[in-house]
Amino acid sequence: MLTSIKALHTAIWLFMATCIAWLPFAALHHQFRFVAVLAAIILAECAVIGLNHGRCPLTDLAARYTTARADNFDIYLPLWLARHNKTIFGTLFVIGLIVVFWQWIIRTP
Repeated sequence: MLTSIKALHTAIWLFMATCIAWLPFAALHHQFRFVAVLAAIILAECAVIGLNHGRCPLTDLAARYTTARADNFDIYLPLWLARHNKTIFGTLFVIGLIVVFWQWIIRTP
């Protein structure tokens, strides 16, 4: 069961990381509807984590099946990335939003 949870958690993480990575590229191509969809997905994930006291609900589920508590016990990521995931991708998200707003401002007549 732990393997399944880790695989699902990793797949969701990959999807979210991809959404964050696509955000500035969509903005640079003035695809603002796509930007809105990406931002909504990312913000929904932030809400889920926020409502769960800063943790992914899958982390709590995985904890039922192991006593391990390394930062990557619940996901197939390198330890350093799992440890700094929120900082890294939070920063990338903010940078992406800056690009979005910049592109929106320069595009608006």
